[in-house]
Amino acid sequence: MHDEREDPNRSPVERFGDGCSCSQAIVASHADRYGLDQRLALRIASGLGGGLGRAGGTCGALTGAALVLGLELGTEDIADKAAKERTYRAVRELQDRFAARHGTTQCRQLLGCDISDPAGYQLAREQGLFLSACPTFVASAAALLDELLDGTTR
Repeated sequence: MHDEREDPNRSPVERFGDGCSCSQAIVASHADRYGLDQRLALRIASGLGGGLGRAGGTCGALTGAALVLGLELGTEDIADKAAKERTYRAVRELQDRFAARHGTTQCRQLLGCDISDPAGYQLAREQGLFLSACPTFVASAAALLDELLDGTTR
């Protein structure tokens, strides 16, 4: 039986709505492009949501997008300094564009509460921030990622 959550054509926002974390939504939506199994993509990104393990740091949609940029621009050759620099530049550009749109890249600032604290996490849930604010950030990171991917050359 086909599980529509594994449909490679589902958008990151749809995947987030299905229950993926912000980072999982981004990585899973790009997995097929790189021959990455959907389930493995979900596992790879599973610790990044909520600003790295719900610590409120860098938005998980951005860290997921950074993983995708690594798949696109990175190399298996650890001596390839040019690929490393190219990847770093792209990730930095992603962060800069996101911060220009939203004022920050930090989850706790984007949400206006510290979800690393149990009381802050509960407040975010009660205020519906994960349903109202996070899809905007997932969509934004996905759009910025797609812009960067469209402009990349290996």
